[in-house]
Amino acid sequence: MIETTKAIVVNTIKYGDTSLITTCYTENSGIKTYMLKGVLKAKKSKLKPAYFQPLMQLNLTVNHNNKGNLNSIRDLEVSNFYNSIYTDIKKQTIALFLAEIVYYAIREEEQNSTLYKYLETSFLWLDTHDDISNFHLLFLLNLTKFLGFYPETNAIHNSYFDLLEGKFINYNKYNTVSGDNLVQFKKLLGINFDVLHTVNFSASNRQAVLSILIQYFELHLGGFKKPKSLEILKSVFS
Repeated sequence: MIETTKAIVVNTIKYGDTSLITTCYTENSGIKTYMLKGVLKAKKSKLKPAYFQPLMQLNLTVNHNNKGNLNSIRDLEVSNFYNSIYTDIKKQTIALFLAEIVYYAIREEEQNSTLYKYLETSFLWLDTHDDISNFHLLFLLNLTKFLGFYPETNAIHNSYFDLLEGKFINYNKYNTVSGDNLVQFKKLLGINFDVLHTVNFSASNRQAVLSILIQYFELHLGGFKKPKSLEILKSVFS
C-alpha cells in the first residue's frame, strides 16, 4: 500500500556493499523497516545515505506491504532540519543514544500520534537549546508515560522507589532506589524540558540517575537491550 507519513530514523545498517536497511518510527504506522537498495552507489537517487542519520525527521512516500517483506521508500524530503544535532558532539552523542533507546523500546507497528509528537518535539527542543546535559534523562523518564510505566507519585515522600512496581514504598526490598540516588531521581519527576536547566546534577549524580532509568526500562520492557552507545554517552558527560 502506497502512503505518505512523517518518520523519525532510529536505526540504519549496511546491507551488502551497496544497500542500507533503515528502521523508522512513523507517524501513521509505528515502527517500520525499509530496504534501500543500491543507495550507497546510486549518484542520482533521491534517497541519499545522509538522510538516514539517527533521529533525522523525514516526510516519506512509502510502500508498506503486509507479507512479511521489507517495506520500500519511493520518495522523501526532510520535514524538520536540525541546525546543531549533527555538529555538536554532545548533541550528536545524545542523538545516537536516544535513537537506540527508541529502537529497542518501541516495537509496535501501529499508529500512536501522541507518542510521535512527543518524539518530534523533544528532538527539536534538543536541537534548539544549549543546556542539554540532562536532556536524555528527562527524555527517558517522560517516555515511560507513553510506554505505560511512568512512576506513581501519590506516595512520593516514602523512602524507597520500587523499580519493578513503579511506585514509592516505605520499606526496602530488591530492585529499590533509596538515599541520595532517590533524591536525585525525584528531581526529574513532574517537570518539563523548559525548566530542565534548573536541575542541578553533578557528573556522578547524572550517571547514577541514568543507571536507574536504564534498569527501569530493562525491568519493564521485554527484550530491551542496553544501548551500545551508553558508555560513549557516559564518557562525554563525565
